[in-house]
Amino acid sequence: MALSLYFTPTRDFRLPAYVGLQILLAAFCFLLFQIDLPQPPDRYRLTSAETSDDGSGWTPVTLPHLHASHKGQPPPHLYRLTFDRPVSEAQTPWSIVVPRFTSGIEITVNGTVIHDTRGDPMSSRPERNMPAIARIPGPVLKDGPNEIVIQLFVWGPINAYLDPVYAGPDSDLRQAYNNRILLFLTIPLMLASWQAMLGVILGLIWANRRHEPAYGLLAAAMTLGAIQHFIPIPVFRSLQSFLAASVSLESALVLMFAVRFTQLKVSRLSWVVFLPGIAILLSGLLGPMATLQRTYLTLGPASVAICILLISLILGWSAVVRKEVSSICLGTAFTAVLVCTAHDMLMLANVLTGERIFIARLSYSVVLVTIGIGLTWRFVQALNETDNFANRLVKQVAEAEEKLRASFAREEEQARAEALADERTRLMRDLHDGLGGQLVSIVALAEQGRGGPAIGEAARAALKDLRLVIDAMEDIDGDLMLALGSWRERMSAQLRAHDIRLVWDVLTPGGLPVFPGLRPWHVIQIMRLLDEAVTNAIKHSGAGSLLVTIETIAQEDGTSGGRITIADDGTTGFDLAAASARSSSGRGLLNMKKRAERCGAQFSMTSGPEGTCVALRLPGQFAASS
Repeated sequence: MALSLYFTPTRDFRLPAYVGLQILLAAFCFLLFQIDLPQPPDRYRLTSAETSDDGSGWTPVTLPHLHASHKGQPPPHLYRLTFDRPVSEAQTPWSIVVPRFTSGIEITVNGTVIHDTRGDPMSSRPERNMPAIARIPGPVLKDGPNEIVIQLFVWGPINAYLDPVYAGPDSDLRQAYNNRILLFLTIPLMLASWQAMLGVILGLIWANRRHEPAYGLLAAAMTLGAIQHFIPIPVFRSLQSFLAASVSLESALVLMFAVRFTQLKVSRLSWVVFLPGIAILLSGLLGPMATLQRTYLTLGPASVAICILLISLILGWSAVVRKEVSSICLGTAFTAVLVCTAHDMLMLANVLTGERIFIARLSYSVVLVTIGIGLTWRFVQALNETDNFANRLVKQVAEAEEKLRASFAREEEQARAEALADERTRLMRDLHDGLGGQLVSIVALAEQGRGGPAIGEAARAALKDLRLVIDAMEDIDGDLMLALGSWRERMSAQLRAHDIRLVWDVLTPGGLPVFPGLRPWHVIQIMRLLDEAVTNAIKHSGAGSLLVTIETIAQEDGTSGGRITIADDGTTGFDLAAASARSSSGRGLLNMKKRAERCGAQFSMTSGPEGTCVALRLPGQFAASS
């Protein structure tokens, strides 16, 4: 609703709407700050502790505890806590979790050092908000009271802080630790990686489009931010100087990007915005560490806050005056960064209480990644517009070629269909008028007593095979259910003659899927295989009913296949291995397997006292040739 006010005829409504939108966003950020971070169960929380700087005198304190000030590099602060491990938990692994601390800690349990975060310098960055977890070795842990001593180390001009300590079963504490690692390690690492990739992409774009310096400025800011993310603390002086100056330099680069992005006139004095970062860098390279700390505290946070404020004002001016939708989005994003920066500065100044979580760096990375994606998208759109005319010509030529190719394809397909129809008609006519007439005569002679019963039986089998061939040659367009319908009618009549009931069960709506590659010779092989299964059931099973099940199944390659099973309820099951060894039965089973293989199908058969079951699994794509 607020965005629609930007496009009103007068400017008077746009400014209040934009300001109101920023106030709503600031309020939303404030609500986000109130969300509780993942914490282990409260029953394992240790808040009562004693603190000392030299280990000689201990003062009771309550965690979380903040050393409000210090001069120079502070000594390690010592904290002593106790916890009880019940005897019932003697076989359960226990751990210690410290959700938040600055900047490094060493954990000792009952006089034994079990963890030291200084071994992982990447976790010592204050803005990382990294937790620590330490598994307590079994021999160190005692039943009943146990003592924890934590040394808290601080690097840089920040206050020492220690969160409440949690001691309990590792299985109860690990989940909260993993959730914090996801929030404060995995997500920032992903953002830093995206920054690096987008920085390379934008740098390549700027290298080929030098007349658009906004790409180069943002690429430099993203690259600088990605590099500083992987610098540990503590480090030697040159890198520590770069780390202290990187945030100011990065903010200045983004400010210059905002000026270029909104197409404001760039003054010759604009390079002044880089002076704080350069001064911080030189103070670290040329002076002692104390000088670097003083220079950083004087210029660093103030320069960053001023740059972000100027960016928000520039984008707000562009959004209100020029009605730029992109400036509205970017201005709103930088308002969130400004609120997060203010939160961190108030936290450092001890104005805000609670867990010391710094979020400005994370929000800043999110905004940079968002801007990089937006610029890349805008560049792609610009290329599309530039190539629009050429693409239209290419498209028109391609459409003409496609129409001509489609015309040729239709003619070729029509000719092929006519040839197939002629061949099918000729084959059906030859079979019907030739072999069909002869077989009918044989059946008539046999029934009139002029031939043995074997002639009539053989003639009926030949006639049945003839009908099968004729049915299979019909054009069913891959719908095997049409052929199975004709097969069902023939089998019903054959089974009734032997007092066997046919049960037809279609498990899937529609039965089998439509097979695009199904050909008449596939249908013949499948029908003959099914005929062989029914004939075996009639001759050998002694069954009273025959169950035919049809269903669609999913293939491993993502296509839809089918399955046809024929199961009888006969009690005269047989040994498959022994049957395969016999000549007559073996040939029958071998023929059924070969017919399935020609179609690319899978044939299986089981037999037992409950009856015999033949299963045929149809592929999603039939073989092109046998």
